[in-house]
Amino acid sequence: MSDRGIIQQIDKLIDIGIALSNERDKEILLEKILLSAKAIAGADGGSLYRIEGSDICAAIIHSDGLKIHLGGCSGMPVKMAKVPLYLDNGAINLSHVVSYAYHSQRAVNIPDVYDPNDDFDFSGPREFDQTYHYRTKSLLTIPLKNHKDDVIGVLQLINAMDSETGQVIEFDDISQKMTTAMASQAAIVLTQQQLIGDLEKLFQSLVKLVATAIDQKSPYTGAHSRRVPVITMLLAEAVHEIDHGCFKDFCLSDADRYELEIASWLHDCGKITTPEFVMDKATKLETIFDRIELVETRFEIVKRDLEIEKLKRQVAAIENGVALDEEVERHFQRQIAQLEDDLAFIRRVNIGAEFMSEQDQARIKALSSQVCRFGQQDRPLLSDDEAYNLSISRGTLTQEERQVINHHIVATIEMLKTIDFPKHLKNVPEFAGGHHERMDGKGYPNGLRREQMSVQARIMGIADIFEALMDSDRPYKKGKKLSEALSILKNMKENGHIDPDLYDVFMEKKVYKAYADNYVPAEQIDVD
Repeated sequence: MSDRGIIQQIDKLIDIGIALSNERDKEILLEKILLSAKAIAGADGGSLYRIEGSDICAAIIHSDGLKIHLGGCSGMPVKMAKVPLYLDNGAINLSHVVSYAYHSQRAVNIPDVYDPNDDFDFSGPREFDQTYHYRTKSLLTIPLKNHKDDVIGVLQLINAMDSETGQVIEFDDISQKMTTAMASQAAIVLTQQQLIGDLEKLFQSLVKLVATAIDQKSPYTGAHSRRVPVITMLLAEAVHEIDHGCFKDFCLSDADRYELEIASWLHDCGKITTPEFVMDKATKLETIFDRIELVETRFEIVKRDLEIEKLKRQVAAIENGVALDEEVERHFQRQIAQLEDDLAFIRRVNIGAEFMSEQDQARIKALSSQVCRFGQQDRPLLSDDEAYNLSISRGTLTQEERQVINHHIVATIEMLKTIDFPKHLKNVPEFAGGHHERMDGKGYPNGLRREQMSVQARIMGIADIFEALMDSDRPYKKGKKLSEALSILKNMKENGHIDPDLYDVFMEKKVYKAYADNYVPAEQIDVD
């Protein structure tokens, strides 16, 4: 090869290195590696082999002469048999040139595979020739080694072509060196991509580890962390498909999707700081245990003391020869009936319905003012704290406990701000931290308005609410019917709680149905 030809090859090698380093799609990268090697060596065809366990397998095959393209981006599978790297007895397989290149970590240059050769078994290429009416002659096999000198693949080129005569020739030293240099660049790029992929998988695993920790902490709300990402991505894709209105310019790249999904997995990571007895508070009196048991014990003591008092009066009457006063028995029965009715009432309101009437709250207040004697002391039938908790108008949480629950979003934002997110994930804190804001600025923690929030944060707000409405795992409330949940969402749209345009997409594209069909019990689905 002339000096000018060598310079041209070096220029081509540099261009190939730049092109390979800029490629992000792994399948396209593998194609480029093989095609670039063919171009540098002037080969008619070639194959790229991957390591799969203890075998080496052809991933891509190209042949210009046969107009064959298998594997890679072709959509056509490679049906060649795998090459074992080790024999049945455990010895390394050196009879196949690809396996030999893997183990020796050296290039193998064969001028003609049909020449007598005791080193390698070329029955494979010969069978290929017979099947495809081809003539394999020169063969160049080069291992792809990473920075640790581990072989991560093998490149094999077939039939070097003379550019002037069009005849098959052997691969010369310059072609071998150039191709080896290119293979080294390719291995570096492949390793870099593999490392990036491994780090992303590790990061995703750690993100899901946080959600799993919350799952384990709260069996009632743990599924929430796994389901919100599902609804978030369903709605995001629906908005992505809209080609009109205010979302016509909203477009998600794969990187955007990845960023949003990571944010959705982390949206409640702050709950890891929330006390379990608050997060899982199933009844109004529950703390570390349900204090209804204390109230029941107290009522039993009062009933016991009333019965003891009645029996004392009866014994005294018998000792004094006085007829038993039936009114004493009737009064006792009325007292017991009233206690049982009051306890049944307390048990009912302790569950925490959607709404507690003022009449029920007044009854709790009256009960708390009743004083009974316990031992040597007079104590109220209900303590101030018990009465305060039992008077909760909605749900099971006091105002203070609700603030503790709400603080999880502040903790989420603070936790995410401590992470040095790379550029393509820089919006994760904003996406994850805005799902409790309202469009009218009355949400928390920052009182943001619609125009101050990204579309992704607003999407997550709807996903968070809808999942909570449909959730049937929580002990203090049943999952709502789909029609009821959609009605509540509609009211939230009209009241400035959620984004009205996103709600319209949610309904128009039937995002609710796509989610419900896979994650909601059939008995809750009453809308098509």
